[in-house]
Amino acid sequence: MSKDSQMRAAINQKLIEMGERERLKELLRAKLVECGWKDQLKAQCKDVIKEKGLEHVTVEDLVTEVTPKGRALVPDSVKKELLQRIRAFLAQHATL
Repeated sequence: MSKDSQMRAAINQKLIEMGERERLKELLRAKLVECGWKDQLKAQCKDVIKEKGLEHVTVEDLVTEVTPKGRALVPDSVKKELLQRIRAFLAQHATL
């Protein structure tokens, strides 16, 4: 395991242990709903189903096709806020 992978694992473990990971997930969900991301993604899914036909689309196909678009649709402001919260958490718990 590389040094970077070890650091990521340690950070993730700390976030889980302290309950911060769940709080960040809830914040992310709320922000994505607030900015209309969920509705945009739902529309993307409907478009894919319309294009390919309901009987020709599996959940896996839908996830594979929509995931890159979904990631691209997350507003920069949401990404920045999440990153700031993670950095603040790490600054408070710098014993990693």
